[in-house]
Amino acid sequence: MTNPIKRLLIKRGRVIDPAQKLDGERDLLLRDGRVAEIANTGKIRGSHDEVFDARGLIVAPGFIDLHVHLREPGQAHKETIATGTAAAAAGGFTSLCAMPNTAPVNDSPEITAWMQNAARGAMVNVFPVAAATVGSLGERLTDFKALRQAGAVAVTDDGKPILEDSVMREALRAAAALNMPVVQHAEDTHMTAGCTMNAGPTAFRLGLRGMTAEAEAEVVERDIRLASETKAHLHVAHISTAAALKAVRRAKRERLRVSCEITPHHFVLLDEDVGNYDTNFKMNPPLRSRDDREAMLVALADGAIDAIASDHAPHAIHEKNVEFDRAPFGITGLETALGLAIGELHVRKQISLARIVELLSTNPARIFSLQGRGTLAVGSHADVTIFDPKRRWTFEAAKSRSKSKNTPFDGRPMVGRVVVVVVAGSPIYQA
Repeated sequence: MTNPIKRLLIKRGRVIDPAQKLDGERDLLLRDGRVAEIANTGKIRGSHDEVFDARGLIVAPGFIDLHVHLREPGQAHKETIATGTAAAAAGGFTSLCAMPNTAPVNDSPEITAWMQNAARGAMVNVFPVAAATVGSLGERLTDFKALRQAGAVAVTDDGKPILEDSVMREALRAAAALNMPVVQHAEDTHMTAGCTMNAGPTAFRLGLRGMTAEAEAEVVERDIRLASETKAHLHVAHISTAAALKAVRRAKRERLRVSCEITPHHFVLLDEDVGNYDTNFKMNPPLRSRDDREAMLVALADGAIDAIASDHAPHAIHEKNVEFDRAPFGITGLETALGLAIGELHVRKQISLARIVELLSTNPARIFSLQGRGTLAVGSHADVTIFDPKRRWTFEAAKSRSKSKNTPFDGRPMVGRVVVVVVAGSPIYQA
């Protein structure tokens, strides 16, 4: 990170902080890495090391991505912590929660600590999400307490769902004792073996095996039942089907500790966008039907979905430039998340900017208990995202800060652009 600025004044911006129910023009003083004062324009006195005029811009608590693949250790040809966090900064994210499917798998306190070491060159805060089972093999639990002490904020076997009832029950019970969420990639892999996209007319036309909605929904339903038994916090990763969402809604009505996230590509794209075997549209969960996407948009508006997470999954060009069946799942997403959210949710669906900030910042901080983040309250961490909700731009993958360029959004016109990102009181990115 850059050399810290002791006193930074951000003035005349429209401050949106759902945690404080605040939406209005304010000045914001950051001092020694914390929010020192928030006041009406012109009311903050004293000298400042740096002043930024945010007139016409949104000043929000730093965005937090709950679901990112940074690929280190072991897969630096795809991404490094340095390049991934640089992409995060350009996308407005001040904190990332890094998935454990690295090589080796992050199933130990040593790897958890290694990921957070300053030598990795991270530009933003990195919060590891550790493996729930040793090697993510779904058999024997890792040491949740030791992982938490090393800095892990949640546990998951993301990409390799925990299918054994007894193991998932044990994981939920152990995590509940530590007040840690268990994150589940909901997919019954017995039902999806050999499948590469959503089951539907496009898969039929292309001759590809399709994943059914039931493969996601049945795991979500099972996990909710186990979460109810254990009083644990279940977090459903990258929800994509109306059937799974129905189960989450029911759990919320029953006041269970169940939360969920959605990716921008699942509320923007459809399975038919795969076109003719374009591997940049291959991800897991796969792009779904129009009815599924409509259910997601309704849930984003009414609060049933808690957070937007990118599921940033970089792959090298040669890995994606193969037959559709053979290509790995996943796309990059850190630099396009805000533009897609503003364009699809705010401009097209009239969802408020305050709700978008809630999805990108306030709620992610709450879900993973990231204390002092997701708000601009006095005393909180001085992580700030400043963006222009009206600025139009075009995403160019070749200019991405990520090491990989596997995106379906290359050349896509966007609305809503990050202008300045501040971490620990110091600007780390400026457009």
